[in-house]
Amino acid sequence: MLRTHTCGELSKKEAGQKVTLSGWVDSVRISGKIGFLDLRDRSGKTQVFLNKDLAHEFRNLNKEDVLQISGEVKARPESQVKEAGTGEIELSAQEIKVISPAETPLPVDVTEESTTKLDKRMDYRFLDVRREKIKDIFTIRSKIYSTTVKFFEQEKFINIQTPKLTASGVESGAEEFKINYFGKTAALAQSPQVYKQMFVVSGLEKVYEIAPIFRAEKSHTTRHLTEFTGVDFEMGFIEDENDVMDVIEKYFIFLLSELKVSCKEEFKRLGVTVNVPKKIPKYSLPEARKMLKVKGKIIPEDDDLDAEAEKMVGEFIKEKYQCDFVFMLDYPWKKRAFYHMRPDNNKNVTKSFDLLFNGVEIATGAQREHRLDILKAQALEKGVDIEKMQFYRDIFRYGCPPHGGVGFGLDRITAQILNLDNVREAILLPRDPERLTP
Repeated sequence: MLRTHTCGELSKKEAGQKVTLSGWVDSVRISGKIGFLDLRDRSGKTQVFLNKDLAHEFRNLNKEDVLQISGEVKARPESQVKEAGTGEIELSAQEIKVISPAETPLPVDVTEESTTKLDKRMDYRFLDVRREKIKDIFTIRSKIYSTTVKFFEQEKFINIQTPKLTASGVESGAEEFKINYFGKTAALAQSPQVYKQMFVVSGLEKVYEIAPIFRAEKSHTTRHLTEFTGVDFEMGFIEDENDVMDVIEKYFIFLLSELKVSCKEEFKRLGVTVNVPKKIPKYSLPEARKMLKVKGKIIPEDDDLDAEAEKMVGEFIKEKYQCDFVFMLDYPWKKRAFYHMRPDNNKNVTKSFDLLFNGVEIATGAQREHRLDILKAQALEKGVDIEKMQFYRDIFRYGCPPHGGVGFGLDRITAQILNLDNVREAILLPRDPERLTP
């Protein structure tokens, strides 16, 4: 092994021991005949003391050089710890090996105060992530992923993996990426919707998937992407869409409670306060239109909320309920997919909802229409011939329970938890209409 310890795990209990560390040079300071350098790895930084011989030999080290350093752990006086803020120990170097030198200058600024523009940072993302706060974002995202799996497993959902190459989609064909598939036309999956329903009906009853989703939308906003990570679940034998919302509410209470404990230090460094909801309020679109009208924002009756309106609703809910989340209800039939169920007493709306988090939509869900005759009629209203989608039609022919579900964006969830200005900050290598590399 190239190291016996990591920088972050060294403490006073190792004082007097000889250890070997490996990592990147964070900074070098030569003062007279001696010197200091800060060595950084994933776990943190360690200050390294260089005697006069080593200071002379390695005075020209560059930031981001990869080193292996062996030496003795020294406990530092309390006064120095408080003054320098570099930890309770330092390593007195005895041997230094340069494993891999870094070219200079670096193409991007990797200091914590970096002012490098986002596009340039994405070009050199592997360097950008060396910044502690960027690393923290992806540490938290990783924990969001694992905690999400933990939640659905505890709730006895079954994980499924569905195809990302499809013949056609249930969603808008205009948003499909078409590809040549052995002389036929295929598309990248816009949603696992069909398959989620298929395997609820199969008898699995409660299923979830975390997987890529592709949308051929030429959008250039701070929250749209052409490839993102979807968190989808579907469940059978529901009374109505409120059963789905109950699971979502339980999920976010669980997720944020877990993150507050497991990512405490990362949140502190990022300056993020996590507010765990006790109950997520519900607010109908007609109510929202009235509130927005009073504030000078007009939303036509058959229209969805735009980004500005979502932000205004989020601020209103935060002020009224002290909650960062809100379920928006009663979305118009004209704006929803043909498979969304409609209430018997109002065919102009659907039994669907959006979830807003800090004024941004992060999820869309609904009770699905499981009665084949009604589903066919609704498809015709939308100009969809369900008879040409035999694989989908057949789901409903052999005993289909009432069911519903939701699709989240993992990237948006991460961005909203961390108050990021652009969803691309929450993705290692984002894909948008212009970016296909690295």
